[in-house]
Amino acid sequence: MAETKTVDFWFDPACPWAWMTSRWIIEAAKLRPIHVRWNVMSLFVLNEPNLDQLPEKYRALMPKTLPAVRVATAVAQQYDNETLGRFYTALGNRIHLGAEKDAEVYIPAALEAVGLPAELADAGKSEEWDEALRASHQRGIGLVGTDVGTPVVAVENDEGVQVGLFGPVVTPAPQGEAAAKLWDGVYAVVTTPGFYELKRSRTDGPNFDNLTADL
Repeated sequence: MAETKTVDFWFDPACPWAWMTSRWIIEAAKLRPIHVRWNVMSLFVLNEPNLDQLPEKYRALMPKTLPAVRVATAVAQQYDNETLGRFYTALGNRIHLGAEKDAEVYIPAALEAVGLPAELADAGKSEEWDEALRASHQRGIGLVGTDVGTPVVAVENDEGVQVGLFGPVVTPAPQGEAAAKLWDGVYAVVTTPGFYELKRSRTDGPNFDNLTADL
């Protein structure tokens, strides 16, 4: 039997590309011996040093991403990995599939869907979990550098050293054997010494047509 690989996956719930990639890794884990360990990162924290240089629409958006990552961090600190993963799924169902943009709506709805206490929503308005959030963010971004974004995927190489890459960025999320084949390729490149980048310009936006709102 093949050895189970632990895949650390860093996400910001606001990012549609990260959520698409998360659906892929969940699908791949059905066919490959993969254990996904969820981690929170923050687009706000990532862009904080250069907020004044962002286009206005993105600059205005960044603070609005904080409530969800704060609540997700509170969940990560107080509950287990499986609960965090389910909460992330519930957020994505509402933010990306449901096109809900109001954190005052999608955070309580996601908490309720997962059976978590409603008062956890208060974490979204508090700095209580910011230190833990920034530490989690730094663990992920420390593997890939600051010139990328979310998601970050990391595994251990043959020497037991954790290595990571930004991505994969893919749409729509591959299903079935296609998801497994993409995992095989991602694992091959991320564990190849000296590998840094494969890239081409995106010609399609996020496509959620083959996804359903399941927990």
